[in-house]
Parts: sequence; structure tokens; C-alpha cells
Amino acid sequence: MDVLLRYDGALASNNELDFYDASRALVGFQRSLALTTHLVTNGEIITQAPSLKNASIVINTPRPGSWEVVATIIGGIWAAGTASKDTPLGHLLYSVYDYVVTQTLGFPVDYNKSLFQSHQALLAERNITPAKLDSLAEKTETSIGDMHRPMVKSHTATRADIYGGDKADPKIRLGRELNAASYEFLSRTELEDDESGHVGVVSSYNINTFSGRLYDFEEQRPIPFELNDEARTRRNAGLIASSLRANAIERGDRTNAISLIGRRMVSSTGRLKGLIVSSVATAS
Repeated sequence: MDVLLRYDGALASNNELDFYDASRALVGFQRSLALTTHLVTNGEIITQAPSLKNASIVINTPRPGSWEVVATIIGGIWAAGTASKDTPLGHLLYSVYDYVVTQTLGFPVDYNKSLFQSHQALLAERNITPAKLDSLAEKTETSIGDMHRPMVKSHTATRADIYGGDKADPKIRLGRELNAASYEFLSRTELEDDESGHVGVVSSYNINTFSGRLYDFEEQRPIPFELNDEARTRRNAGLIASSLRANAIERGDRTNAISLIGRRMVSSTGRLKGLIVSSVATAS
């Protein structure tokens, strides 16, 4: 299984990148792949790349033409010929990584029209749930941000693209182009003064951090949220838990929709990145 990261423009067109930014970008590339590979291989979310089990990721010498490297996933179910790009498992890994990059860069992903439609049985077999995919996207955000460094720190590249496929000729586009605009979405967050309500169903929630994700019906994508101090009540926790439970039983069920009222965290372009919630109510 091969995944290629290619930088173009500026010095990258002459096979050069700033050394430090290149090293940070490669660490981000490896970590995002490791967390994705572990989920597809083991059905579990990890936070540290060295915790990857039943697989390894090796890197090839940077190639000429632009600045590009190929990462190869090996070992276990990823042994040669066992899970190539043409197998259902190979397609699943590419689909999950495509989802992670696309979601992290702020583009909506419709579960029913993409990943879940193609791989429902395999996702269930490997215990890969929508909540785990949301968690994976959240945990790889910093890594994908580091992959932007050559464009936004040293400016030794102007764009980066990710492809899957055969090492010699990868053609499967994964995610979206990485550039200064996509980094702007990742890095800039403004907290609006006025509160607004967002209706949806809870797709994940951590009782220890009082944070989770709401599948926002209007946005048509999961939105991270965190309860402020005043909102951390037993009643609000019960409403969130009921919505999460119903959503886990039947994905997309709107009968237990809730409304989260709070201040919006937005990018400099106005795209919603998260909510600081002050109150929770049943959706009317």
C-alpha cells in the first residue's frame, strides 16, 4: 500500500525544501497515516504514532520532478499481495484517509454517498464507526497542519497533493490540495460575540472533557463542541447522552435531535469550526 506526498512550486520544483519544514511535514504525514492505518487494521483509535500495531510504515528516497516521497504500509494484513489498492481493504484505507484529510480541511463529507455506501460491511467487520472517524479527523488535525509548513512557514513550496496507488504511478487523489488557504482554515479561529443555536444529533462525546461532535443538520457535517462551565449540568449531559445513544443505534435518526446554543468558533473566512456551548435543549 503506497501513499505519495508531493510538494510543488517555489524551491520544491527544483527538488528542494526547507530542511526543518520538510522534517516536520514528514512527521505529520507519518502520524496521520499511522493513526489511519491503526484504525483500519485494528478498529481502534490511537493518539501516538509509535502505538501502531500489526503494520509498519516505511519511506522511500525523495524523487525528482518536484519534491515528493512515497510511504509504504507493510506487515500483517498489508503484506504484499494481501491488501493492495485493488482489494476492498486497500480501498477502505484510501477512503478513510481521504475522509480524514477532506474533513480536516473543512469540506463536508456525506457518509451515505461516499465511505459508508461503498464499505458498509467492511466498516462493520472492523468496528469502524462514524464516531471513530470523527475522532480520527480531530486527532490528525495537528499533523495535517504540519504538512502545510513548507507552504506557510519557509514558503519553499506553494502546494501539496496526496495520492494513493502504485509507487511508480499513483493516481488516486486523496483529500484536497494543501495550500495557504487550507492552512488558514486549520490555523485561524475567531470566537463570535453573539450566541446561535445549532440543531443536530451527537456523534461523539467525552464525559471527561465535556467535548464532542454534533452532526449539524444545516452544515451537513460534524461540528466539534465543548460545554462551558455553566453548561456542565446533569440535565445537559443527559440530553447529549440520549442523542448520542439514539444516533449510535440508527445513524441519522432525527427523533433525538438536540439544539446546542452557544458562541461559534469560525475561521477567518467564516467557516464554522466549533461551538462553545452555554445551554442544551431538545429540538422543537
